[in-house]
This record gives sequence, structure tokens and C-alpha cells, in this order.
Amino acid sequence: MKALVYHGPGKRSYEEKPMPAIKDTTDVIVRITKTTICGTDLHIMKGDVPSVTDGRILGHEGVGVIEKMGENVSNFRIGDHVLISCISSCGRCTNCKKGMYSHCENGGGWILGNLIDGTQAEYVRIPFADNSLYPIPPGAEEDALVLLSDILPTGFECGVLNGKIKPGDTVAVIGAGPIGLAVLLTAQFYSPAGIIMVDNDDNRLEVAKKFGATLVLHNDLGNAAEKIMAVTNNRGVDVAVEAIGIPSSFDICQEIVTAGGHIANVGVHGKPVQLNLEKLWSQNITLTTGLVDTVTTPLLLKTVLAGKLPLDQLVTHHFMLDQVMLAYDTFENAMQEQALKVIITNGVMFNEAMRASDSFGNAILEGQSLKEQLVANDSPGR
Repeated sequence: MKALVYHGPGKRSYEEKPMPAIKDTTDVIVRITKTTICGTDLHIMKGDVPSVTDGRILGHEGVGVIEKMGENVSNFRIGDHVLISCISSCGRCTNCKKGMYSHCENGGGWILGNLIDGTQAEYVRIPFADNSLYPIPPGAEEDALVLLSDILPTGFECGVLNGKIKPGDTVAVIGAGPIGLAVLLTAQFYSPAGIIMVDNDDNRLEVAKKFGATLVLHNDLGNAAEKIMAVTNNRGVDVAVEAIGIPSSFDICQEIVTAGGHIANVGVHGKPVQLNLEKLWSQNITLTTGLVDTVTTPLLLKTVLAGKLPLDQLVTHHFMLDQVMLAYDTFENAMQEQALKVIITNGVMFNEAMRASDSFGNAILEGQSLKEQLVANDSPGR
């Protein structure tokens, strides 16, 4: 099969890899229909995540169809259309029973595209399938559901819930990339009085305004903290969310959080940051860190299916799997390309749909769309 493979910092290739196989009785093999690239993948490419070794297939997000399954998988059947969680969970250990899926003691946690091969491939092995997959109802929009693998629960759990956002709060999100925008969207569940979005990318700030930000600030001169203190009458914000993963954005959060406030770190940090305890120790500040646990995925899935979150508007680019190198180039140059989330469609799905009906070409000529044809053929790409 074909896959995007990491070969050390700054090195990646699209190459042939062996097909995944069932290793444990709780495994399934999923044929990927759609996947995406995460900001964490870019941190991996920079060498910020040393647990990822040479030869690893990247990716921890996606949707697909179950092709094979171990004998002890009970919640799914071959042919089921599923959402893949970025976190694998045994569901049985002490940490999983506490809802800390990211710290599964039986070999789960964030392993896809990290400790085991991931989803930027034609096929992927999913351990602990009963607890690491979610069924997709017929007719659901795949593009939006791909974003439920990671960025939406990450923004909600690590930013909104950890930050204890409540009605009337003033919130600042440092970073208006996909994760920051996920924080913005889900923070509005709790009716904060104001949400300030900070970024260097004018396009992302425009998107943030469309998604409900009450104020957007361009950190053009590195003076975002000064601007935020000015607009809050030097009080600062109740919740400061770090959504980039660099020292300067963490510094801003420390400068703008008010007494009794929360700093919620969401970004992946590859370098040390300075914690200014000499200023914060007496201010009753709560600082939270952590990986997403994805315990809120069922709740968020219902919300998305009900049309309450415009996740499809976060998708800016589409590629086929054999264009994954171009997809990385685009995502790595997000400001110039005006990229938010890129959707990568598995060519295996496309090719099988092409073969599914002899009338495919005629249907296209008669004006039937590819999407309509896939639905008509009951293809998993619907």
C-alpha cells in the first residue's frame, strides 16, 4: 500500500509500505477514505516529538471502512463506516476508567502516527477498536467528521474545559489555526462575554471573526499582550489559551491572565518555556496541560451531526492521497496558501468507486456528480 512516511526531521516521502495486519484480537484494519494533516504532524517534521522514529507512517485522524477485524471486536462489523479517534483506549485500565484515555496503561494513548503507523495511508491498524472507533451514521459529511478525530475534542477538552470557561468570562486564544478555531467554536457553548483571537495571519483572523470572535488582534510587532491589556483596562483575561506551542505564545498567556484566571496550554511544545512563577505565584493562577482524552467525542459528534458547528468551513483544500506531499507543502505554508484544514482522500476508495459501476462514465457525462454516483453505488466514500 502507499503511505506518507517520516524519515527524520525535515524528511518525508510517499512510498510503498507493507499492508497492516491484525496483531491482537481487539484490532481492526480500516481502509482510509479520508484523512488530514495536523499541526502536531508539523511539529513531528520539525523534530519536536522524538518518540516518532524513522520509517513511521504519520497521521492520527481519519474516517474509513472496516476491512478486517479481530475475533474479540464486538461493537463493529466488517463494512462499517467509522470515525477514528486520535487516542486509542483499552477501556479497562485504571486510567481509562477515569477517562484518561491518553494515558491508557495497556499500550493505548496517542500511538497512531507516533508509536505505531498512522492514518496517512491506504490502510491502518486500529488497536482496541471497540473503544477507539465511532460509528458514522448514513449520510454524514466525511470532511467535517475527519475534524472530530482530533482538533475539535482537543480544542474543547484542553482549551475550553481545562480553562474552565464560564458565562461572562473574557477569553483570549493565542493562535487562530485549526486548534485555536476549534477552541473559539466550542467556547461559545458557555457564553463567554468576549473571545479575543490573536494571530499573525490576517486570513485566519478573518475566519475567526466569522466564527464568532468578538475581537481579533494581529500580533504584528509582538505586542499582543500590550494590546490585550489595553482593551481590558489592564485587568487581563479570565482564560488565556495557548494554541500554538512556542515560547512566545506561552509568554503572552502569562502576561495577560488576570488574578484567579486560567492558562490552558493546548499547543505542542518542542522547546522549553519560561514559567514566571515569581509573578504568578500570588495571583491564584491555574495552569493546565495535557493530551486530549477524546472522552467528549460522542457529545461533539451529536453536535456536529445536528449542524450546530460549521466544521466544513474549516476545510480549505482537498487532495488525493497520491498528492500528500503537495498537501504537506500547502499546510506547511499555511499563511501563503490560506490553508486551515486539508482533506486527503484515499485513491483506493476513488478507484474502487470507478470500478463499481460500468455506467460511471456515462453518469458523469449525463451530469451526475461524483458524490451522487458514489452514493448511488453505496460506496464508503459517501
